[in-house]
Amino acid sequence: MGIGTLIGMILFIGPGNIESAIKMANSSYIAFAVLIQFVIYGLWTWRWSININAVHIPIKKIHVFPMVMVGMAVNNITPSARGGGEPVRGYILSKYSGSSFEKSFATVIADRGLDTFPFIVLAIITIVGAVFYLNLPDYAIYALILAVIVLSTLFLIVIYMSFNLEFGHKVSLWIVGLIKKFSKKDHSQLEEKAVNSINNFQASMRIMIKNRNVILYSIPISFLIWILEIFRVYLIFSAFNVEISFLIIAQVFIISTLIGLIPLLPGGLGAIDGVMILLFSAAGVPPSISAAATLVERFVSLWMTSIIGIAMIPYFGTTLIKRITKKV
Repeated sequence: MGIGTLIGMILFIGPGNIESAIKMANSSYIAFAVLIQFVIYGLWTWRWSININAVHIPIKKIHVFPMVMVGMAVNNITPSARGGGEPVRGYILSKYSGSSFEKSFATVIADRGLDTFPFIVLAIITIVGAVFYLNLPDYAIYALILAVIVLSTLFLIVIYMSFNLEFGHKVSLWIVGLIKKFSKKDHSQLEEKAVNSINNFQASMRIMIKNRNVILYSIPISFLIWILEIFRVYLIFSAFNVEISFLIIAQVFIISTLIGLIPLLPGGLGAIDGVMILLFSAAGVPPSISAAATLVERFVSLWMTSIIGIAMIPYFGTTLIKRITKKV
């Protein structure tokens, strides 16, 4: 469905017009955008490594990088609001380092939280700016506000569950109750395992939040990552000699990413692309250039990341590949 939506927009604009625009693009700017994307990969690895070191999981950064890329690839191919690869990341880290899954998954949740917090801040700023600069209809503004409220609420619930023992136990037991309803297997020890798991998970989360490096380095890294993501889009549009402000690009990127978090399409395929093309066109960019620049941007941010991540799965061995496949 996502690919179909994208193809439909390309046909409507005209494949020939898009092809001509791509041929006119400055390859130096695009190469610089690709370089920025690799810097972002490094920052993702650095941020997660800080969390991993905080709970004393013994692993080198050189091994963390492929885990990050595999996780991002799974995020991009599963319709799960950029969350399908997170359990896989935790699973690979636990198996590869010999640590418990609860401790490993806690580092992933912390990493996700550090990524989500600056995005929520930027999304709020973007909505305020969109009211004045993008001339969006009222229903679109209300939908964006609702999306931010839902995202913020889910973020706060996960954070609260990560630190409040009683609430964490209630959630884990509620999940156990659901499993019992839909499964006929013996679950006599499931409640005890669930409580032990949530205790270990919360203990790891508390250790990380008290670690000074997590606060001093990880949060600034997260903001830097989002700024570089926006700068990457800016570079790609500059390659097409488009005169458009950095502010407009930031607003369109944040709005399209927010819509892409809806857990319907893998990697927001079709949704993010379509919204970017429509909003950039509404901002005065010719549709053919808007579509061409969006396609290049999505190749760098989505397809290149997915290809690298999938290519790195064999790094962990065939046995682990089979286990990951079953988990996914």
